[in-house]
Amino acid sequence: MKVVYSARYHIDIGLHVFPTRKYDLVFARLVGDQSRQPHRAGPVSFEFVEPREASWDELALVHTADYLTRMRNGTMSPEEVVQLELPWSAEMVEGTIQAALIAGGLEGRSLKSEGRSPVACHIGGGLHHAFPNHGEGFCPFNDVAVSVRVLQSRGLERAAVVDLDVHHGNGTAFIFESDPRVFTFSMHQQHNYPMWKPRGSLDIGLPDGTHDASYLRELERALPQVMGSGPQCVFYLAGADPYEDDQLGGLRLTKDGLRQRDRMVIDAVRNAGVPLVVLLAGGYAQRVEDTVAIHVATIQEALAR
Repeated sequence: MKVVYSARYHIDIGLHVFPTRKYDLVFARLVGDQSRQPHRAGPVSFEFVEPREASWDELALVHTADYLTRMRNGTMSPEEVVQLELPWSAEMVEGTIQAALIAGGLEGRSLKSEGRSPVACHIGGGLHHAFPNHGEGFCPFNDVAVSVRVLQSRGLERAAVVDLDVHHGNGTAFIFESDPRVFTFSMHQQHNYPMWKPRGSLDIGLPDGTHDASYLRELERALPQVMGSGPQCVFYLAGADPYEDDQLGGLRLTKDGLRQRDRMVIDAVRNAGVPLVVLLAGGYAQRVEDTVAIHVATIQEALAR
């Protein structure tokens, strides 16, 4: 299995609810760096991949030329910065571009299953709120959409996005709304950001306070429909923010429930013999250690399956 990560993901954005240092902490746990994190993740078996930057041409497969120019030059309006909810900096743009092409874990490999299907886990990504002409909700570029478009340019015929962040994947749903080759599934807290939720292929809006049993029951019902769309590659956004102690979420999943969620998705994709890309997406627990533990468990489940 390939794990995609760069130290440049940790960007100084000042005092912010988005803990960019979680990426370093997750990686440190995975490699058992005792100086960075006291609890070892145990034996790991993965190939570390330093991601290449997405080119501006690849970003343009999804994003408009005007928007890319403003991002490149730092000429975003104050209103755009407020909507993005991140301060603009050259480092932020550079780091996000490097994270934008997470299909790198599958590049050079056949998308047709030959024995054990390839898996790539991205320590980062899941920037599902970015639209073609603007960023929002901490998401400058839509990395999933960029990766799907790049793979489509190389022959991918059908893809599926399983978005289990607590927030609806509005940008991704909008981008692929008219593309029958991409099945977009979002299961999220209904009464939460974003207010406007463009229609995806399958949307399940959960009530506030949904707990493990109800969540897993809905997911179990949904996954056959997702896999029945015949994807040749699945992108799984394994958000940590459905967690019961998340600052930006209102669902009530436990760590064990989230791990069962991951196992259910990974097994469904594995059983179909389809390549899988796992992205960690959101996570804003009161204690960053909880977010890190949830993200690490996701990757451990991918390693174990």
